[in-house]
Amino acid sequence: MTSLPVRVPLVSQPMGVLESLQTARRNVLEIIPDIATKQPIVSGKTATVRWHMVMDPTALRRVLLEQVEHYPKSDVTKNILEPAIGDSLFVAEGAHWRWQRRAASPVFSHRNVHNLGPVMSLAAERSVDRLAGQTGRAVDMFEDMVATTFDVISDVTFSGDDSVDRDAIHHAIDRYVASTAKMSVMDILGVPTWVPRPGRFFSGNALKQTKRIADKAIDARRTKGPRAVPDLLDLLLEGEDPKTKRQMNTAELRDNLLTFIVAGHETTALTLAWALYLCAFDPDVQDRAREEAQQVLNGDIATADHVPQLPFTRMIIDETLRLYPPAAFLSRTARIHDDLCGRKIQPGDTVTLPVYALHRNSVIWENPDAFDPERFADPKSIDRYAYLPFGNGPRICIGAQFAIQEAVIILATLLSRYRFTRIPGKDPKPVMILTLRPEGGVWLQVDPA
Repeated sequence: MTSLPVRVPLVSQPMGVLESLQTARRNVLEIIPDIATKQPIVSGKTATVRWHMVMDPTALRRVLLEQVEHYPKSDVTKNILEPAIGDSLFVAEGAHWRWQRRAASPVFSHRNVHNLGPVMSLAAERSVDRLAGQTGRAVDMFEDMVATTFDVISDVTFSGDDSVDRDAIHHAIDRYVASTAKMSVMDILGVPTWVPRPGRFFSGNALKQTKRIADKAIDARRTKGPRAVPDLLDLLLEGEDPKTKRQMNTAELRDNLLTFIVAGHETTALTLAWALYLCAFDPDVQDRAREEAQQVLNGDIATADHVPQLPFTRMIIDETLRLYPPAAFLSRTARIHDDLCGRKIQPGDTVTLPVYALHRNSVIWENPDAFDPERFADPKSIDRYAYLPFGNGPRICIGAQFAIQEAVIILATLLSRYRFTRIPGKDPKPVMILTLRPEGGVWLQVDPA
């Protein structure tokens, strides 16, 4: 057994262009130089593109908050995501982003997220039931968490609508990520985004089918009207920009709905899978979390009302998001002359936010590669721009509260019922395609608690 949880091997020697391209295709995080975990900024040039990796909280605040309009998401990001989620909240810029954000923000209010808690509890209970038949055996907990979080996102999106082919949506999204989300050589070389990327042809039919399913569900809901307890689709249909009174049309609703399905499903599954791996890695942490969960839940399934009573479970989630942030590498394009950490930035420069390196930067974090949930005992002591699992500034993830509530409910429920143990030689490998995934799955032995 190793003394530290699994890590990405960062670069210690300069790489040539070809080697960088090959490495980025395999795992984009492996192009991060190890010095990025010790410095505030690292700069370089690949082909015709000047780039800067920024790990300084003050500079990150400037990029994400103070000058956010001048650091839009990079063309690479848009080229990967727009075919799937259109010009939705995740990729839109300027006025088009602002009105969508104003219209969608009330959807994720504390009250609405709390009201969706029973769906999360039901999904946790289903996971408990699945694992009951697999105790004493090795289980891929990543696969189970994918099933669990897809139960949540499909139920809060298409609740009670049996006409929606949820499996088709699930498989289409998985195929899209697998076939298109890997960075293209042309992306890295700065080839214009209108030039087709060959690897992105193959998921076209799956995407079209998914969009047709979503459009049909939206039109059907308009006809039937909202549920007694509004779900995500109801809330989006009712959403209105308070400034312009504009509401989303079917295409805008569909693109944002698919954004929430993609983002709200896989990212939380990843967080839970990595959290279970870390709990197996440190049995003392697991035992403490189990004791908390059993005392609070008293044999029940966790609910939204339990979440404030589970502070240590929440600390595990926070530390998991530090070590294995799902969105581990963000990219922006500078539109102005600027200065970051004393480095001159020019229009057209790529400014990357390697969240993985930021969260493991030794200038910011003590013993940064260690698993220590106690770091988050006092969250106010942590610089807001040193910890970016959900981004920050006006574009902070709109579903962050939803994701945290869901993760705490599911993790507490599972730890109260089961004990998870590592299997020698089967530790996951962190690999980033679109998100930071555990290559090979998260195989743990599951036993009754």
